[in-house]
Amino acid sequence: MSVHFGRETTGDLSIAEKKEWIITNGIGGYGSGSIAGSITRGYHGLMVASLHPPIDRKLMLTKLDEVLIYRNTAYDLTTNRWDSGSVSPKGYRNIESFTLERSIPCWRYACADAVFEKRLWMVHGKNTTYVSYTLVSAEEPVSLKVSALVNNRTFHNTGQVPWPIEVDSISDGVKITTHDNDALPLTIKMQGATVSPKNELYKNFYLPVEVTRGLNSNDTHVHAADFEVTIQQGQTVLFLGTAEEDTDFDLTAYDNKKQQETAILDQWQQLRKSQKKEQPNWVKQLVLAADQFVVNRSTEPNSTAGKSIIAGYHWFGDWGRDTMISLPGLTLSTGRHEDAGPILETFSHYINEGMLPNRFPNAADTPEYNTIDATLWFFQAIRTYFETTEDKELLGRLYPKLQEIIDWHIKGTRYGIQVDPNDNLLRGGQDGIQLTWMDAKVGDKVITPRIGKPIEVNALWYNALKAMVLFADILEKPSNQYKTMAASTKKGFERFWNEEKGYCFDVLDGPNGNEALLRPNQLFVVSLPESPLSTKQQKQIVDICSETLLTSHGLRSLANFEQEYIGIYTGNQYQRDSAYHQGTVWGWLIGPFIHAHLKIYKNTYSAQRFLKPFKDHLQGDGLGTISEIFDGDAPFTPKGCVAQAWSVGQILQVYDEIENLEIIQNTELTPKLAII
Repeated sequence: MSVHFGRETTGDLSIAEKKEWIITNGIGGYGSGSIAGSITRGYHGLMVASLHPPIDRKLMLTKLDEVLIYRNTAYDLTTNRWDSGSVSPKGYRNIESFTLERSIPCWRYACADAVFEKRLWMVHGKNTTYVSYTLVSAEEPVSLKVSALVNNRTFHNTGQVPWPIEVDSISDGVKITTHDNDALPLTIKMQGATVSPKNELYKNFYLPVEVTRGLNSNDTHVHAADFEVTIQQGQTVLFLGTAEEDTDFDLTAYDNKKQQETAILDQWQQLRKSQKKEQPNWVKQLVLAADQFVVNRSTEPNSTAGKSIIAGYHWFGDWGRDTMISLPGLTLSTGRHEDAGPILETFSHYINEGMLPNRFPNAADTPEYNTIDATLWFFQAIRTYFETTEDKELLGRLYPKLQEIIDWHIKGTRYGIQVDPNDNLLRGGQDGIQLTWMDAKVGDKVITPRIGKPIEVNALWYNALKAMVLFADILEKPSNQYKTMAASTKKGFERFWNEEKGYCFDVLDGPNGNEALLRPNQLFVVSLPESPLSTKQQKQIVDICSETLLTSHGLRSLANFEQEYIGIYTGNQYQRDSAYHQGTVWGWLIGPFIHAHLKIYKNTYSAQRFLKPFKDHLQGDGLGTISEIFDGDAPFTPKGCVAQAWSVGQILQVYDEIENLEIIQNTELTPKLAII
């Protein structure tokens, strides 16, 4: 579709190792690596299984080291970096091309006149990875030798490989078990291969990306088995890695995966209001990327009926704030209404003291509630869901919970979150607790505490009250209370306007008074459906953000003229988190910016221009998807997670808005103006 590289990329290890593919299984599991064939992060592996979907993830099948024998010559197909500084083998030299076939990574190797292809994918709903090997053309059969490297540690690189393990021979492969009672066995098999069980440690894999992040850059894995098979021209051989009880080869697995992708794209295409017969390939790629974040989450034991959204790959789980912000784009803009409703209901089960969970820890279902805004984004997600689906039944079921949330915020809930009766604004915060989306914390130190009355929180609070008026009217419930509260909040919101600077304070009534740092948070005053400020003030906000915060890949979290600004996101955890919201660019903020810009200027050409760099970014670090963050300084190098839900979701949502506005304006883009 949108991602393809030839030897100019695959043959340069310094470039190829920075381009990462990802595959997922819809339950929180994933596979990922570099197109060079090397592992550059502790999070890389062919199968990271989710033991309790969508969390409790374990790296199980790390990688396959392959050697192709053709006409008595051995060709390495894999690459490994070692702690000694050496690179051996150097299989990247034999990669003729890499293509992301929709969401399936495909390597093409040229070995003399033999052309050989490898593809890999995961089975939806199962901790199962397939690797297919196809001999496209050759003058005679080839022999393929595969060494399987495995593990069974948490997906965070602890450096602690489970050892010893048991490797037992089975038909076509081996079954690997550890002495950890909570671990699942791993079965690896290869069609028609001779199998030689092994059981030895491979130490000192070097992980260059972890060096830049100040994390453990050395890893150890277990060489569990060797496979050897002869492949004829035109023949495909499957390799299977699974943590499931059913270990039989599914010969329809590849076709099933392609059909799943086609169904996702067809569902999205049917939703288009535009008369275009063919949508842009890069947007189609993002629709497929959206699918990678939507996962099952049970709300009851042995149930998979619930749904959630993984915030980002590789290390994030499902977060309340990220889920609600990304839900409209990932599900409603893609036609997946049947997933949107269950996501909202799943999170509603965890509302406690009027608060939505901030996140679910990796190995437990006990949620954490340190968030002041996730609950308010819940209102916006429900509003967008109802406007899209007119699902009055679900709105009726959720309405009592929304009433409960409002009541708790009035009387006060955790972390000092409560409406201030003096100005009817929402305040919150306490020392050592991070509550807003700017939530970096190292040890006991919160980098951007924002204690007091953050501006985006109060824009959300005002919109939550206005949404309650809308919901009450739809459900024929009393709404006067919410109308009165919304009017009072609008009046109190006037305090945010900083007349001297011509834009808004970021936080009111903090420990040191009002905070006047120029941040993108005031954009939500414009981008959300209801604004408590005048049109003139809204325009000033959009203009100052355009001038000082806008970049090619999102908005800076702090203006670069502020003393606290940090332009490069790098170093150990403390250094990185110190820059996280102090200038680092966030991809997801392009959504609120474009929403706001369209509201003020209604200029679809400018909006498309803001999106255009993301088309190119699909061939950047996380292939076919959008990164979490970027350096605040040019050239805005991608950092953080290579695939982030709200980055993808916000772009899909504003793409819809641009297209719909064009239809309303009854204009069509000329080829010169089209960004596709």
